[in-house]
Amino acid sequence: MSANESDGVRQFTVGEDDDGIRLDRWFKRHLPDTSFTTVAKWARTGQLRVGGKRAQPGDRIESGQIIRVPPADASAPTIMSVKKAERPTLSDDQIEFAQSLVIYRDDYAIVLNKPAGLATQGGTKLTAHVDGLLDALMFERADRPKLVHRLDKDTSGVLLIARSSRAAAHFSRAFAGRTAKKLYWAIVMRVPEIRDGVIELPISKQPGTGGEKMYVDEASGQRAVTRYRRIERAASRTAWLEMQPLTGRTHQLRVHAAAIGHPIVGDVKYGGKDAVLAGSISRKLHLHARRLVIELPDGKTLDIKAEPAPHFAETLATIGFDASIGDLPLEEELVDPGAEDRRAKHKARDARRERRDSHRSRRGSGRVAPTRSKK
Repeated sequence: MSANESDGVRQFTVGEDDDGIRLDRWFKRHLPDTSFTTVAKWARTGQLRVGGKRAQPGDRIESGQIIRVPPADASAPTIMSVKKAERPTLSDDQIEFAQSLVIYRDDYAIVLNKPAGLATQGGTKLTAHVDGLLDALMFERADRPKLVHRLDKDTSGVLLIARSSRAAAHFSRAFAGRTAKKLYWAIVMRVPEIRDGVIELPISKQPGTGGEKMYVDEASGQRAVTRYRRIERAASRTAWLEMQPLTGRTHQLRVHAAAIGHPIVGDVKYGGKDAVLAGSISRKLHLHARRLVIELPDGKTLDIKAEPAPHFAETLATIGFDASIGDLPLEEELVDPGAEDRRAKHKARDARRERRDSHRSRRGSGRVAPTRSKK
């Protein structure tokens, strides 16, 4: 999310992580001190607008849209003033830790190699997070850096932070418009039969769950598309994949991997006991944001990689995967997988039903990924 203010009116660009959520939910995330009553009043009087049109609290928003919010008053302070008031002074150890994560810095961006276990933003029961460390990353600037996308708490790797409001708006558009290319490494259970494929399965939030949990919802879910390529395999036991989200749904890679019968190692949230490798392999999530390719505001291209987290690197070595071959050549994105992927989607549905009926007796057996092979 990026923000701009003019004559007291605030305008926010919806980030990719907020795609599809309700407008009132957006306020809870980003302007928590703005009450629902205030939001409803703004909507009723036409002061609250999304994409230039009047909006209601229950409306769904999309990444890249502009939310226009009236000038702040005592009952609805600005996001900047709220966060400034709540930010504690960082200790020397916190400053040193935050700066140790930096792997790239220029006039527009700072890139971190976020460790697994560190949340991007705060939330319920989360006191340590990247957002709370941004004061340590101002360096010679007067402005505090701004988050423009996020990684799950247990996902490690490349996290880009904008150094100004103008840069934040530029990067937010790049993420929302899918011109930024994000490549992940994942170690999954068993081996997808198809080496290079696309998974297209719609995703919705699981009803009645206390935390964020998603599921494949073919009836009314949001479109979600993931491309994967197999880097290496270890017999039929496990595989090392490159995964590229072509859409930006919550937990998309994790849900898709589990849905095709190959949960990411350590992802008990979506794979249960089926996501645990026996022996000395770490129980942590084996998902790493390896590479980001994005255009900078000056027109140059930033192509940055982050070394895998210690537990991920150790697993690669333990299994015998050669870390030096993990970076495959960049290829063009598949914008619309088309008819073959729709056929694959039905195949995935049938596979899930079959697994559900005989899950225990078949635990540990190989599965064929319901994807389109590259021709």
